[in-house]
Amino acid sequence: MTALVGTGTLLRFSLRRDRALLPAWIGVIALMVLSMPKSLDSLYGTEGQRADLLRQMSANSSLRALVGPVFGDSLGALTAWRVGVYAGALAAVMSLLVVVRHTRDEEETGRQELVSSGAVGRRAPLAAALLTAATANALLALLITAGLSAQGAAGAPAFGLGVAGVGLLFATTAAIVAQLTESARLARGLTAAVLGAAFVLRAAGDSVSDDGSSALTWLSPLGWLENVRPFADERWWVLGLFAVAVVVQGTLAHVLTGRRDLGMSFLPTRPGPATGRLGTAGALAWRLQRGGVLGWSAGFFLAGVVYGGLTDGAADLVRDNAGARRIFERMGGHSGITDAFLASMTGMLGLVAALYIVASVLRLHGEETSGRAEPVLACAVGRLRWAASHLTIAFVGSALLMLLAALGLTVGYGKQPAALLAACLVQLPAIWLTGAVALLLYALTPRLAPAAWGVAGALLLLGWVGPALNAPRSLLDLSPFTHLPKLPGGQMEWAPVLTLLGLAALLTAAGLAGLRRRDMTA
Repeated sequence: MTALVGTGTLLRFSLRRDRALLPAWIGVIALMVLSMPKSLDSLYGTEGQRADLLRQMSANSSLRALVGPVFGDSLGALTAWRVGVYAGALAAVMSLLVVVRHTRDEEETGRQELVSSGAVGRRAPLAAALLTAATANALLALLITAGLSAQGAAGAPAFGLGVAGVGLLFATTAAIVAQLTESARLARGLTAAVLGAAFVLRAAGDSVSDDGSSALTWLSPLGWLENVRPFADERWWVLGLFAVAVVVQGTLAHVLTGRRDLGMSFLPTRPGPATGRLGTAGALAWRLQRGGVLGWSAGFFLAGVVYGGLTDGAADLVRDNAGARRIFERMGGHSGITDAFLASMTGMLGLVAALYIVASVLRLHGEETSGRAEPVLACAVGRLRWAASHLTIAFVGSALLMLLAALGLTVGYGKQPAALLAACLVQLPAIWLTGAVALLLYALTPRLAPAAWGVAGALLLLGWVGPALNAPRSLLDLSPFTHLPKLPGGQMEWAPVLTLLGLAALLTAAGLAGLRRRDMTA
């Protein structure tokens, strides 16, 4: 038990540090889930419409790969079908970020060494990190259970526990990866890669089976979640798979953390060349961010191929449903259901690209707070030059993502290459404005930098959930993406595009001016 001394104190400290981050994550995921029954009721309000949806989904392998199979025609079952996989994936991302932040991040910055010099057991930091993730997932499960209880007394807790189970499983996965790597960035990347592989396995399995019985589906924790079958003859025993996996992985992580020295790992980083190969700040920035750029690029191209391949099937699915058509028209314009679907998909890709640019801009924050920026700035490198090297990758990289998304859409759909390219590129002013806001927040003070994630999350929520809930226009107008032309199909309007570009340039200049004037790490 001495190895766990101080766990309670570290848990309270972790919860205090995450007192803003965790409620934001939990609130976004819960709102996404709890808003869905009302939206689905407006789309499929009659038994005939729901039965027709089930028949079409059983015959449409592409849509099953995207959102999974449908196991029932109740509003609760349709909610689990529509957002279950994505709620589980978001819970996994939340959990892996929390665990890596309170384990490998603390060791990498040297703070864990100071903490461990006190009355703290060897395994207490890891235990506290896992308990923090468990607390967040438990609160998420309670909110989902309470919010969906009207849809079914058994289905609501099954759904909530399933989503929490995915989150806890990837929390323990991140705990294992944090023991294997020396870098927090690599630990997050590898765990995210495992999550991506789980999504691909589930998608491949669901594309060949309409009842979740494929072996590929069962190889994925996200497939376990859908096979819990909330609100459709629940399979409670599937939750036992999550429990076993969490216990096994958690035990392995605790064994590994007791067998290595603090700050070390089982897979140490290879030493670099004896002679430095990076002669400029820009080369260093590219070296630091190239992995992220390549990973995001591959993801956007594949997403474009998938969405392009879904276009005809999705258009046929909603063609006879007035409610679904209205949502796509609110998201993508009134120029026809196919163009509206393509416009809404390019808009969603733009919203996701906003997450990339925030992450890339905030790499400046990571370099500063970790102390790595100090030796760079001690050389003949000014602040503006240092910042510009990372901002170039952020802004040019986001343009590359949208170009690859357009290429993927063209490959998947096989039509309208020029229109799809224009639809993707027109998202850039709003993406760049989001990056400029992130830069300004970081430039004012490093403590405000994490708020940029809140801005990006709010934009994603407005763009995804807002049209489905028929949110007021005044609320939707808070997002810069709302003011962009709805391409393809709509008219190209240059006034909002130029206005957003001007705002992005102005905020970027203000951010660079603020960064130049303030003290570093202040």
